[in-house]
Amino acid sequence: MRALIKLLRPKQWSKNLLVLAAPIFAARITDSATWPIVGLAFLAMCLASSATYIVNDLRDAERDRQHEKKKHRPIASGAVSARVATALALVLGAGALGIGYLLNTSSFTLIVTYFVLQLLYNMVLKHAPIADVFTISLGFIIRAMLGAAAITVPISGWLLFCTGALALMIGFAKRRHEFIHQGEARTASRESLAGYNLKSLDALVIMTATGAAMSYGIYTLDSATATRYPAIVITSLFVFYGIARYVLITFTMDEGGEPADLLFGDVQLLTSVVLFMASAIAAVSGMRLPLIER
Repeated sequence: MRALIKLLRPKQWSKNLLVLAAPIFAARITDSATWPIVGLAFLAMCLASSATYIVNDLRDAERDRQHEKKKHRPIASGAVSARVATALALVLGAGALGIGYLLNTSSFTLIVTYFVLQLLYNMVLKHAPIADVFTISLGFIIRAMLGAAAITVPISGWLLFCTGALALMIGFAKRRHEFIHQGEARTASRESLAGYNLKSLDALVIMTATGAAMSYGIYTLDSATATRYPAIVITSLFVFYGIARYVLITFTMDEGGEPADLLFGDVQLLTSVVLFMASAIAAVSGMRLPLIER
């Protein structure tokens, strides 16, 4: 049972909290009718992402066995058979699609798109530098869009841009960590690493971090949400701080291999996320800031 739970990668479900972005910024977080819908959207993404993780592990079992840490994954280590893993992936995928269909057509379409994207990733894109990380970033954008689609509210393009740029920053930081720590054997576990070098990865991390910070800053100043809730600008402090902290850790400690572990293992990063959530909720709840125009 423990191996099956590990196969689902529940720690990675924290990524699916992005479905909360639209409800929070649309000021629907206090609407009791919103929570069951958002909860179903979150569950659908957890099922969908776990299904794709299993498919990825099935395809990469041989390659994972050559990796220092990945060799302990349930399929690579033999703790879970390929037959059981395949059946579980099908059940999870069907569950995600069923929930998407139950929510609405847009939600169902986004989940189908997510599966198609992950299929392309596993078949082709994961082996191509740049395309590998961009595909992961699109998965994050779909998560944010699903939260909006589930409760039928619009979502700002700037917020989606920021989401995608943040995902790119984290993705390139992870590639950088792998490039450094796996040495000459790096391509044995990830083929796309052959197309990168350290200078390019450093530049990509900085470029995407800058894009994420700028796009979120613009969102808090020039969006429908910003016009309605000017105090939302205060949340940019915590976004900028979190990005700066992540970049600092990436370059001074060569970390970033497991973003979830880094988030929950670094007090400053976790605090910035908590304060961001708290300030965002306060802003859309009507908080006023002196000298901030309405």
